[in-house]
Formats: sequence, C-alpha cells, structure tokens
Amino acid sequence: MDPIRTMLFSLPLCALALPAAAMPRCGAHDAIVAQLAERYGESRKAIALDGANQVVEVFASDDTGSWTLLVTRADGQSCLLAAGQAYEPLDERLAPTDPNA
Repeated sequence: MDPIRTMLFSLPLCALALPAAAMPRCGAHDAIVAQLAERYGESRKAIALDGANQVVEVFASDDTGSWTLLVTRADGQSCLLAAGQAYEPLDERLAPTDPNA
C-alpha cells in the first residue's frame, strides 16, 4: 500500500483523536487554500477520494515542513482535519506481505 493510501486509511482515527477544542474548522475551499498558501506557504501535495466521496487533500510547505489535511464534503464545504510539522514527501513502495507467513 502506498504512503498516501496508508495515510488516508488512518484519517478516521485521526479525526477521532482531535480534542474538542481542535474540532475541524470549515469554510469555502478557495478561501482556505488561499490562506494555506499565504500564511504557511503550503501547496497541494496529494488529492484523493475517501469512502464517502469526499475530496481529501494534503497541503504542505517544502520550506518549513508544515502540513495540513483538508477534506471537502459533497456539499462543497471544506474542513481542516489536522495540521502539523515535519512533512516529508516519500516515494517508497511497501514490501508485499506474505499471506502464508
């Protein structure tokens, strides 16, 4: 499984781990993306659909290592799910597991 897919599978767990004060902040996609670019120098690094057909995007800054996880629902509302530091892009293949082991 590739790193982005692994991260996307762990999204529900990340959302449940957010403290109440850090509940997702939502708004217009264009406005949020503009703020990520202006304030943090972040640009989109990955995009995918989750099981509920929501668009999941990873934004990050190559200069500072900051990152943000953004989800856009079917109704067009975008919500920040998580953010942090030490973003590092990977292009590695995970070794296949042996089902007979």
